[in-house]
Amino acid sequence: MNFFLALPIFNPLGSKKENAFFYAYCFPLFTFLALWIDSVYFHETYFDGRMLTNILAITYFSLFFFSAQSHLRKLMFIMVFLSYLGELIFCKLLGMYVYRTADIPLYVPFGHAIVYASGFVIAEMPFFVKQDNTLKKIFLVSFSLLFLAVGIFLNDIFSLIFGALFFLMMKRKKWQNIYYSIALCVIFIELAGTYFKCWTWVPRTFGIIPAVNPPMGAVFFYAGGDVILAKIVSYWATKTEN
Repeated sequence: MNFFLALPIFNPLGSKKENAFFYAYCFPLFTFLALWIDSVYFHETYFDGRMLTNILAITYFSLFFFSAQSHLRKLMFIMVFLSYLGELIFCKLLGMYVYRTADIPLYVPFGHAIVYASGFVIAEMPFFVKQDNTLKKIFLVSFSLLFLAVGIFLNDIFSLIFGALFFLMMKRKKWQNIYYSIALCVIFIELAGTYFKCWTWVPRTFGIIPAVNPPMGAVFFYAGGDVILAKIVSYWATKTEN
């Protein structure tokens, strides 16, 4: 009972931080619902739910955005445009994955921002902050086993390569748990999206690197994107101060 009483709830009179916790906590439920509506099953059984998912994603993004503090707002705003650029590069140019339709769905850039913001906020939750050192060790072992398992048992060479790059980046970032929490959100949305066939990763990236659908090494691209995102926001803040 105490656990459920401690769960974050939306409170119009509460602080931005408390309400941001609420949206981050609801991220799995929202993601599952939104992607189910855009799924192949939903399309074949009911109707094409793409437009509804677009509306849901933009609405959820807006509610999350206005509940966030100033710094996170800047991150979310830029993430929408940065992720769309990433989609053009990784999906259209490099052909690493394809959506169920030829076009990049409108909800995707907003979804990327929701994923990032959820991971960002989760890392600030009291439990994560109090157990910071313990969680770093757990995450290091868990992600290492994950990348090795899919690489050895599923021949996911993609995840072995980009998982190694993920850890190199984590070392540079001093193993901050924020990147692990973002990675967990990425893994969840990738599993949900590919399960519902909203998108599919190609079996051989660049035509030569074996990958499963979805490859766990995809977390590297989100973490790497954060490095670029942080630099842009830092530059923005500098210009604003001047």
